[in-house]
Amino acid sequence: MASGSRRAIIAALIANFGIAVAKFAAWMATGAASMLAEAVHSVADTSNQALLLLGNSRAQRPESEEHPFGYGRERYFWSFVVAIVLFLLGGLFAIYEGASKLGHPHELASPAWAIGVLLAGIVLEGGSFRVAVRESNAIRGRRSWWEFVRHSKIPELPVVLLEDAGALIGLVLAMLGVGLTMLTGNPFWDASASIAIGSLLCVISVVLAIEMKSLLIGESASAADEREIEAAIASTQGVQRVIHMRTLHIGPEQIFVGAKLELARGLDVSGVARVIDAAEDRVRKTLPSVSIMYLEPDLHDAARRD
Repeated sequence: MASGSRRAIIAALIANFGIAVAKFAAWMATGAASMLAEAVHSVADTSNQALLLLGNSRAQRPESEEHPFGYGRERYFWSFVVAIVLFLLGGLFAIYEGASKLGHPHELASPAWAIGVLLAGIVLEGGSFRVAVRESNAIRGRRSWWEFVRHSKIPELPVVLLEDAGALIGLVLAMLGVGLTMLTGNPFWDASASIAIGSLLCVISVVLAIEMKSLLIGESASAADEREIEAAIASTQGVQRVIHMRTLHIGPEQIFVGAKLELARGLDVSGVARVIDAAEDRVRKTLPSVSIMYLEPDLHDAARRD
């Protein structure tokens, strides 16, 4: 895992653990449904950061006979689990708690507790979110934030970004719910805020699940990376043409490349081997994340579909 991803996860883990403890204390003092929803949300987020660190640790294992391409996709799997945990533990619980309070409303006790904890939570979550944004900007380039979330091959940063953004919005919703309940004396607002928080978490978890599923199934390298790989191969002396090429991310920073090449005519076996070795060397110098590469010599036939 890149150091930036790890920093973002650790910052979120520390912030969410502290916030979860404070929110549970505030819930016990106030009985606010939105406060309990936020507390469970923070527990889910804390668990999720621990799962992301676990995935990173397991992904570092060396390849084996059973897994000859290594364990890089462990990071995708555990990020998918994070989406499920966020949905079940965070979203559905918050919706259930809000619906329960709508059916059995009761007044808030010591609402100032809740307001104080929510303000502190916004400060801590804001700090964690700022770290995630800074680390993401280092690799986002000119892509929009939505494009970054949709197409990033590094799963941890989109997960932390969406979790932190959801946490900040959830804190604002909880504050609105508690504040309106204080002003009107109607617990409907507190329960509604809990349902809104749960719905938000469910939406975020579905987005994350869709993206992680795509990575688990297998995504190609980005268009920019593919252009660099093809250009590096094509510029190798002895290569006439890249007939066709396929790429696959076998881990966030590991790319598999397979390609058919038309080579210069008249090369003997040793000459073919030298050209292929030179092409592989050029690609790896251009893009070090290419870890496994198979290049096959062939003859170009415009009538044949490869």
